[in-house]
Amino acid sequence: MNFDHINVPGKLVPDNYLQLGLAAQRSKQRSFKELLEKRKLPETGWSDEQIEELVLQLASLDSNNFPHKVGLGEREARIACKLVARRHYNFGHGIGRSGDLLEAQPKAAGSTLLARLTNALILDLVRGIGLSSCAGCFLVPMCTGMTLTLCLQSLRKRRPGAKYVLWSRIDQKSCFKAITAAGLEPVIIPCQVNGESLHTDINLFREKIALLGVESILCLYTTTSCFAPRNCDDIAEISKLSLQTQLPHLVNNAYGLQAKDIVRQLERANQIGRIDYFVQSSDKNLLVPVGGAIVGSFNESLLHEVASSYAGRASGSQSLDVLMTLLSLGRNGFQSLIQQRAENFIYLRDCLEKFAESRGEVVIDSRYNSISLAITLGTIAVDEKESITQLGSMLHMRGVSGARVVVPGQTKTIDGHKFVDFGSHRNALKVPYLTVASALGITREEIDKFFDIFGKCWHQLSQNKNESKTKTLPKATD
Repeated sequence: MNFDHINVPGKLVPDNYLQLGLAAQRSKQRSFKELLEKRKLPETGWSDEQIEELVLQLASLDSNNFPHKVGLGEREARIACKLVARRHYNFGHGIGRSGDLLEAQPKAAGSTLLARLTNALILDLVRGIGLSSCAGCFLVPMCTGMTLTLCLQSLRKRRPGAKYVLWSRIDQKSCFKAITAAGLEPVIIPCQVNGESLHTDINLFREKIALLGVESILCLYTTTSCFAPRNCDDIAEISKLSLQTQLPHLVNNAYGLQAKDIVRQLERANQIGRIDYFVQSSDKNLLVPVGGAIVGSFNESLLHEVASSYAGRASGSQSLDVLMTLLSLGRNGFQSLIQQRAENFIYLRDCLEKFAESRGEVVIDSRYNSISLAITLGTIAVDEKESITQLGSMLHMRGVSGARVVVPGQTKTIDGHKFVDFGSHRNALKVPYLTVASALGITREEIDKFFDIFGKCWHQLSQNKNESKTKTLPKATD
């Protein structure tokens, strides 16, 4: 409620007391006014109470929250359970209109404002962290894999005769299934192996383009953030190849917004070549629940092609989560998280190298991966046949999540395509390894606790190995 134009009698409250309260209220209203007019992130995060007040004011603009509402349509944002209504702050209309994520809704001015304000703040954030050339971006209420599929479908409208997607191999199911879900045919480009480190094979991309022909290829498809020892794809060189051949370039930037070096590479790649879309996960980069992804482009008109490829109206839950989180963090809070993540990566790497050296292992050189690290596990297997994956189970049972054990010999078939040594991003893996990551939000305490648990698990497996050797030693004879 705005008290400025209400004559509050002194019998209710003394005027000098009231003026103190009104001054505080005007301060909040100025913050709301500045946010809506400038559409920029606040430098300092807002309080929970201030965020809730804004959200409730936005929700009051939707027709389902009008006190005089008479709903005769088939979709009136009626919510049966009050718990659900409270959970969504009485937003029920979703975002966009049938067939376009960016259209306004006649019944839902508040939901439209919520979605557009969220997209504006995301763009402000993206430009502020180093992607100054980004022309636009918007939040899609689908996971990263399905959002990549949406991008591929929009590219297909421009190139209806093309069916191949040249994809630099990364052993992650959803980014591969994004291709097949769009009804396209993946052409897998194996990584170059340098020692145990994996890099983009630019020459093989060129060979496949020459072999298949530009007209039959829908796009080049690369990945920035990935599990070590695979490195970030050389998106600068691929973007130059994309520009030379006039082939679209799609970048899976799953958790790349949190890494300054990846952001710099995206910006440079756009300056020297071509990137049509780059897609990132909202949960990984903005610390919100799973379910959303952000499509960004250096060409604003391309974004409308993706938005108009969406079938139906979309959930507004992800927009609400992202808006509230961005207002809570503010620009300074997000920048602080990025800085902490980078510092913790260095700390994690240093600790892992010391751990590896003391146990006769090595941290695999993947210097172009600033989020994930890999340590070899060559010395603790009991014998060649025993799966070392028990280490992963031991860690998980002790509360360590996210660490991945990769062993030779695992094969997986995805939509008819066979991947040898799945999980390693390559064929002919020789040495098992464990990956760990320093992602946004990780703390120094978590890293220390991990190494305490890791050390105990390693000691137990080493004991098992020694006991096994003792049992197999030949008995002494007289």
